[in-house]
Amino acid sequence: MFTQFKNIDTAFSHIKRFSVFLMMFCVGLSGFAIYKSYEGIKAAENRIYILANGKAIEAFAAERKDNIGVEIRDHVKMFHHYFFTLDPDEKVIQRNIAGALNLADQSAKKAYDNLKEQGFYSNLIAGNISQEIQIDSTQLDLNQYPFYFRCYATQKLIRSSSTVLRKLVTQGYLRNVSRSDNNPHGFLILKWETISNQDLIKP
Repeated sequence: MFTQFKNIDTAFSHIKRFSVFLMMFCVGLSGFAIYKSYEGIKAAENRIYILANGKAIEAFAAERKDNIGVEIRDHVKMFHHYFFTLDPDEKVIQRNIAGALNLADQSAKKAYDNLKEQGFYSNLIAGNISQEIQIDSTQLDLNQYPFYFRCYATQKLIRSSSTVLRKLVTQGYLRNVSRSDNNPHGFLILKWETISNQDLIKP
């Protein structure tokens, strides 16, 4: 009889241990399922679909810090494109300069005013001269704020009889501002200045 009670006690002890292990396993499985569900939701939130030409194209959201160098370089490129890509047409000049001034502070406006006062834009129109720019490289220092940049570019002045190439080097800083249609990258160029602007090929 006592042996029977001992066997029952042993069986109950085994069942108890098994039940504890089963409960721990269920809790662990539930926690893992919740964690994976949270990861799935987070991944879904970072997934964006863009409709282009009737087709849904998948895109992924990223932190600004992951692409800040790329965004700054493109912002600098856009600014220089607007400021230095000119045709002998007053409306084209005004439109491009307005686009550039949306991306920079008063230092760019001051440079524009100086060029205008010197008759630079009037000479472009009178001489039927077009101007284009190609960005060769942009050096960045992201370890300081505002962020420092130095831009190396090649200017092309196209006249009816000749083409002149000029080496352009500028520098400045960038600070964060709100994004907008006029400033999609959300940066503002500060203390912009031209370091060098020299002819490479003379007519």
